[in-house]
Amino acid sequence: MPCEPPHLILIPLDERRTPIATDSQPIDPEKVDYHEIARRGDTEVMEVFLEAGLPPDLVDHRGFTLLMIATYSNQKEMVDLLLRAGANVDAPDPSGNTPLMGVCFKGYEELGLHLLEKGADPDAQNHAGTTPLIMAAMFNRVRLTRALLERGADPTITDPRGATALDIARSQDHAELVEL
Repeated sequence: MPCEPPHLILIPLDERRTPIATDSQPIDPEKVDYHEIARRGDTEVMEVFLEAGLPPDLVDHRGFTLLMIATYSNQKEMVDLLLRAGANVDAPDPSGNTPLMGVCFKGYEELGLHLLEKGADPDAQNHAGTTPLIMAAMFNRVRLTRALLERGADPTITDPRGATALDIARSQDHAELVEL
């Protein structure tokens, strides 16, 4: 998946593994850590690579897309850039978790609401059968739970043990969620 932007040149990566532009050496695409750029939210640098042909759904050696890394790092501007470039809002990681599931786990409410606005599937299931709604219930994410339900998340989907999001909220004494 290497990409060689026509005018961006690279010197050795800085201590954060972010490419530094210069005109002294050609880029070695194998030394560019695109996922670190996404994690840090370096949208200006990422935009150059995307315009030069970097696939917006590039997967790292662990199976994580650029979008997954950006969402796990709460980088809304990077998320927007990647989605505008054509990234799949529901591209799963190796466990089947989607970016929306990641933000439900991490608790990034604003980003979760944003992903829903951008078309994220509120009923996507990972390999364990967990949905964003179930994750939101597990971690007492009241605002995300409400938003998922408002956007049509199916509250009857069960996890592998047969528990719904409501069952999970009850079992963990998440009273505010139970009232939803």
